[in-house]
Amino acid sequence: MKISARNIIKGTVVSVDKGATTAHVKIEITPGQVVTSSITNEAVDSLKLVVGGPAYAVIKASDVMIAVD
Repeated sequence: MKISARNIIKGTVVSVDKGATTAHVKIEITPGQVVTSSITNEAVDSLKLVVGGPAYAVIKASDVMIAVD
């Protein structure tokens, strides 16, 4: 795989929660460290994502925002 994103983190799918059109996919990248992504149900099916399977979190963003109350 070649991709322009600089942050590619391999992990294991720990949950796939499908909604009406969008799924929340959680990938454990190290023990206790989980990255969550919202993708379409169609993408989940196309990528054949299953709990326990390998996946990559690919992060490409020009901004990282932080907020507090």
